[in-house]
Amino acid sequence: MGSVLRDLTRTSRKACDLSDFATKPPKDTEREAIEAETEKLSKRVEELFDLLFFAGSKSFLLVLQGMDTSGKDGSIRSLLRATHAQTCRVASFKVPTAEELSHDFLWRCHKQTPGKGEIVIFNRSHYEDVGVVRVHSLVPEKVWRARYDHINAFESLLAENSTIIRKVFLHISKEEQEERLLEREADPKAAWKLSVGDWKEREHWDAYQEAYGDAIAECSADHAPWLLLPADKKWYRNWLLHQIVIEALEPFEEEWKAKLESIGAEARAELAAFRAGS
Repeated sequence: MGSVLRDLTRTSRKACDLSDFATKPPKDTEREAIEAETEKLSKRVEELFDLLFFAGSKSFLLVLQGMDTSGKDGSIRSLLRATHAQTCRVASFKVPTAEELSHDFLWRCHKQTPGKGEIVIFNRSHYEDVGVVRVHSLVPEKVWRARYDHINAFESLLAENSTIIRKVFLHISKEEQEERLLEREADPKAAWKLSVGDWKEREHWDAYQEAYGDAIAECSADHAPWLLLPADKKWYRNWLLHQIVIEALEPFEEEWKAKLESIGAEARAELAAFRAGS
């Protein structure tokens, strides 16, 4: 597991050409075996989410970015199967509202970050402000380029305040995106997802690839690593995403268990004192 994720993980600020990274699983990967393993991993994710929630000493922020149709919604659905309503929530970031535009670009994301004991999944994120704004020249280059430093400072602040951060780029091929867009048109149940804007944005594919590659290179760190996840196959994507979550949280498992034992001991002592006095 670890070696697979190490191949996907970027923590150093080096040039990142997304065309160098795979979008498909290795040829010898067996779908049935992967799906069976994902079911097991889902139970493990549930255990760790519960520990994080009840220990209440750290928070977890999972950032999902990717091209249109890359599978952000599907990835979230896959993970939510392993959660309870009280442990996890999703924050989605669409076109900024008038109120959001009246603040700094990080404002709308910062107020959605998790508190201690909380798990939050960002469906898109502050990286839209060095992506779409760059591709469509919504702000001058000197503005979006300065935002890399602001993002790094923002994520450092979160990490220093006990937030575990993982940022996942769902990496699909241009051919796979076309297939998914055409599937939406053919599927009546997916009609609500249809948007001419998706086809228009597709015309800027190369510009988006360059923008995301630069953002990954400029904003990678040990405390907030990027993982470039091959996402052409949904079953492989889900398997890797579960592994990413587990590997992020497992190092804190014993710490959380110890805290829960301490909380339990205090509760038992309070109960004993109450009964002795009644």
